[in-house]
Amino acid sequence: MATLLNGASNALNQIYDLEIDKINKPHRYLPSGKITIREAWIIASALFIISLILAGLVNWQCFMMAAIATVMTYFYSAPPLRTKRLGIVANITIAIPRGVLLKVCGWSTIKTIYKYEPWLIGLIFGLFLLGATSTKDFSDIRGDRANGCVTLPIRYGVRQAAWMIAGFFIFPFLLMPWGVNHGILTGNPHILRMAGFSLSAWGLYVAALLVRKSGELTTSENHIAWRHMYWMMMITQGIFAVAYLV
Repeated sequence: MATLLNGASNALNQIYDLEIDKINKPHRYLPSGKITIREAWIIASALFIISLILAGLVNWQCFMMAAIATVMTYFYSAPPLRTKRLGIVANITIAIPRGVLLKVCGWSTIKTIYKYEPWLIGLIFGLFLLGATSTKDFSDIRGDRANGCVTLPIRYGVRQAAWMIAGFFIFPFLLMPWGVNHGILTGNPHILRMAGFSLSAWGLYVAALLVRKSGELTTSENHIAWRHMYWMMMITQGIFAVAYLV
């Protein structure tokens, strides 16, 4: 369900980002002419519908989280809101569905969401993505500026924007030992504490890369900080899985 929902949101975003992608990513399927706008709409619609059906087959809590994520995804890409053009509001619109709601949605498949625990887990990922999602904006400055999308690097400059998002690679993970100490996180306490401090140390390294090599962020879509961000996301999800299984 989550995979299809992510695919749907990407397809929708590329429909509304066509003029931006003609500048920043002309090799993509729409700007290169490999598929038409109509075909892209069919793909996006089909993926949204199937993902929501799958969520509904789990339970109503899962469906509710997926439905809210779908609406926020639409708000991010499409007018009249199109929050993608609104700086930090764009980050929030990404962080809530892909960070917070996705984790709560996963939790809903086996337990109730009416407790603090799943929301704290979601908050950790949401805060991380609130800053980390901007790593993609640095290499997209030319197309975003030409089409009125005022991302953080455009509004504040490359170096200042790098400093602004650096802390989000470090501090969210400290909520893991904090949650254990306050009895909110019930997974293996040793794994969660060790992982929280280790991930914060890793985040400190990535933050240093961001601020020391901020100029390089504008020259490559796959900057090393962008790759680290994805690795941190995947590994943190794996750590939580292990912590709650053992």
